[in-house]
Formats: sequence, structure tokens, C-alpha cells
Amino acid sequence: MAKYRFFCVLSVLLMLIAVATYAARDEATAEGVWNFDDGDAADTSGKGLDGTIVGDPEVVDGIVGKALLFDGEDDGVKLPDSVGINTLAQPDFYTDRTIACYFNCTDVGVTEQKQTIYEEGGRTRGLVINVFDGQVYVAGWNRAEYNWDGAWPSAPVESGVWYHVALVIRDAKDEVEADKFEMWVNGELVASEEGGALYGHGDDIGIGHVNANAVFHDEDGEGTDIHYFGGIIDEVIVYGSAFDESDFAEYVGAVTSVEPQDKFTTTWATIKAQRTLR
Repeated sequence: MAKYRFFCVLSVLLMLIAVATYAARDEATAEGVWNFDDGDAADTSGKGLDGTIVGDPEVVDGIVGKALLFDGEDDGVKLPDSVGINTLAQPDFYTDRTIACYFNCTDVGVTEQKQTIYEEGGRTRGLVINVFDGQVYVAGWNRAEYNWDGAWPSAPVESGVWYHVALVIRDAKDEVEADKFEMWVNGELVASEEGGALYGHGDDIGIGHVNANAVFHDEDGEGTDIHYFGGIIDEVIVYGSAFDESDFAEYVGAVTSVEPQDKFTTTWATIKAQRTLR
């Protein structure tokens, strides 16, 4: 009987560990996934947020499947507004958010413009991922409601190298608190700063450029069709849940591997199978 109880307890513990391991990412909260595998900006999340390609980005081999190579001058993707990204009826703000992607910047030393990988929102509320002067930045701000002026953590990057970068808002409220806004690079937490919930916001969403208004670490940005990215962007995702270390670990193999493309494909086939089982 004691042995039976032991195995029962052990089974329960293992189940709890499994739940904890995958509790952070909630597939039901996927608001947009743009993998560019078909050479377009179709949204594969099921939410129908297909993007419109502007300029003439080249379809190239990405870190997984296909990707888009942006010229840094006039190439970009414009995404439609959506309830899941821009506004919510109830509640009025987002308490958890993950935005992540792979990128490979042609020249990280550009200082004439912020090389925008992803942006949403505008000057009052918004989120941005960009490269500038040898650094990749993630940013968030909510300058109304409870006056979160913003956070702009960064990490050094090199030209011609693949990285996986993510920003996370974790269990936030409509007030500024410590350790609510995170930056992750290649599966590692590199910064955790003050932040808060992101209220519904207007302006437009862009990949590879600023579609309409954004705030950077040294610029209270205003303008449309500016700050273009030069390089490759792959697998852009937006979730309404906060990924944790185990979630990001799935993305590390591709950026740390030096094997050919078929190795990446094999790795991601395994990952996607795991997601399907959840």
C-alpha cells in the first residue's frame, strides 16, 4: 500500500511539473503568426491577420523554412488592426504579452535610422523591437492611464548573425511595478525592468518598418513609413500570454546550430509536433 501511495504521489508531482513547464505559453492566446514560408505575409495563427507587403522584399531561406529579406529602404509588411493586438473590449488592457521573432541584420551599425523589426501602437502606448548602432532593443510604454513612461532594454548584436529576440509583459497591472517588462535573447533573460499593462491602442502595426508612429530609446517618434530594417526576418509571433524559459528554449537550437537548413527543418518539425500535442 505504501508503495502504491508513493507512485500515486509521484504521478501527481510529475503531472504538476508538466503543467508548470507549459503553463506560460497558451496556444489559445496566439494573436498572430507570420512565418513567411509561402513567400507572403499570411497569418497562420487562425486569426486571419494577413499582412500586406510593401516594397519588394526578397523571399530567401530563413532559419526555418522561408523568410523575407528587407532592403532597409522601402520594404516592409503592414498588418491590419485587430482586437487581439490593438484593442480589447474587456478588459481594457493586456496583462500578458509575448512578441518574438528571428532576425539577421545586414548592418547593425546603422545610425541614420532605427531598424524596426516589429512595432505596434503609437506615441502614447506601444511596443517595439528594433536594431540601432550595434544593439537590439525591445521597448514598451503606456503614457496615459497610469503613466508608464517606458522601458528600452538592449543587448549587443553582430551583423550577419541569426538571433531570436523577444519582449514579454508578465502578469502586469495598470500600474508601474518592478520586473514586469522583460527582454529575452536566444532563450536567455537579459533584462527585467519596470513596466505595466498595455491599454488598447491605435495607430498601425508594422514588420520591417514603422507603419505609423513609435517611440525609441532616444526618439519620441512620429511619422509613417520610416525606420526600415535591412536584413532577414523570420517567424514573427504575437501571443497574449507570457512565455517562460522553457518556452523560449524551443527556439534556441536553430540560432545556436551551425548545421545546414535541413537540420533547422528537422528541429522545427519536432517543435511543431510538440505544440500540437499540447
